[in-house]
Amino acid sequence: MTNLPPRAARRCAHPVNLLHAAVLFSPDLDTAFDGLGVDDPSARRLAARSAPMGAVGAGTVSATFYNYNHDFLARHLPAVWDAVTPATVLDARLRAADATYRRLLGDDVVDSAELAEAAELALRATEACTRPARPLYAANADLPVPDAPHLRLFHATTLLREHRGDGHLVALMSAGLDPLEALVSHTASGKGMAPRWVLGIRGWRRDDWDAGTERLRERGIVDADGALTAAGEELRESLETETDRLDAAPYEHLGAAGVARLTELAKDLTVRAVGAGAFPDGLSGRG
Repeated sequence: MTNLPPRAARRCAHPVNLLHAAVLFSPDLDTAFDGLGVDDPSARRLAARSAPMGAVGAGTVSATFYNYNHDFLARHLPAVWDAVTPATVLDARLRAADATYRRLLGDDVVDSAELAEAAELALRATEACTRPARPLYAANADLPVPDAPHLRLFHATTLLREHRGDGHLVALMSAGLDPLEALVSHTASGKGMAPRWVLGIRGWRRDDWDAGTERLRERGIVDADGALTAAGEELRESLETETDRLDAAPYEHLGAAGVARLTELAKDLTVRAVGAGAFPDGLSGRG
């Protein structure tokens, strides 16, 4: 990065990602799916994130989501598309975003000039995102931009989240971390999801997790207690640094002042959303 302070893009990407993730963790997503013929909560969330790619199967989702258990995915995909179309799911996703933001932020904030400003700054950043080798970003980039400011914000945060995520997978593979090792090392850093959440959401078993932990111990990435070693901390930081490099373009395009303002606005919105219960207790950490 040439015109941004160190880690400025990373500091901006974090609250932006949380604004996107709040919708996927929201009970409003379940409400939006009611009556559509998809009752399993896991199937609903898998459909909500994969719908921009069309009626894809477990193979495509394994490749693009990376850290899910393939057998878990195959229980839900492509069968979910027998009950509902991707277009219907995308409509449900937007309804969930509308309901989630209004519930967590309140109508006054949803209709505020500050939220509209955040949406336009985030959309401006996406102008520099690129499609090649970024399948989840590219699929979402083909969707129309909504009219309402808060839905424009959700759309933009989705694009920025998937653009960074696609690049992060390149960094994980370059570091030689398989899906479980990526999850275990992230949790060991204290920044990832707690194991009980990972096992349920990603479809892994406890013995899978333990085997991944043992492989990392053998590589000197985690210690006997499952915490990152010095080498593990260095590895995780190198992953984020490489992800920053691969994700630099949108933030460079926005510029230092724009990134600082988007970070400020996104943090304010995230603090409000988290305070209103956007995420379940105990979601993150090593416990």
